[in-house]
Amino acid sequence: MTELRAISDAWLENKHGEEKGFSLGAFEEEYIANFDVAVLRDPSGKITAFANLFKGANLHELSLDLMRYRPDGPGFAMDALFAELMLWGAAEGYHWFSLGAAPFSGIESRQLAPIWNRIGGFVFEHGEHFYNFEGLRSFKEKFSPEWTPNYLACPGGLAAPQILYEVNVLISGGFRGLGN
Repeated sequence: MTELRAISDAWLENKHGEEKGFSLGAFEEEYIANFDVAVLRDPSGKITAFANLFKGANLHELSLDLMRYRPDGPGFAMDALFAELMLWGAAEGYHWFSLGAAPFSGIESRQLAPIWNRIGGFVFEHGEHFYNFEGLRSFKEKFSPEWTPNYLACPGGLAAPQILYEVNVLISGGFRGLGN
């Protein structure tokens, strides 16, 4: 746990961010201790990346929550960890491996699309200050996933921006975490 904490702290410092929460894993020892944790080690045995696992019932789906890697480790660490987890999951009999969401990606933002689609497309393309939407999609795309849409149901009109803002505050752990 001490080594995982050191990796997580270094990762957060390198990202100039703060711990998130709610729908994203946060490094809390009591939380991490409730799950199996996959680790990737270098040849000397030092952990270079880790993720906690969510094992679905009846071997239906394997997914992960908190993912961290050593900033000074190899650039392919997360790719290798994901690939090994997929192979392990298949060998264990899991039917699916979930890479999670890629927020705002895949939204049609063409000129004649509905206004909220164009806004979502704009956020995906230009929202790097708040989150690396395109980088996340690009990372996951290399595994050839089957993308399925997620929807947020909310009242019409101008309620959507307020709701999205409040969801972001919730995920970011409060106002201080926004933009990190």
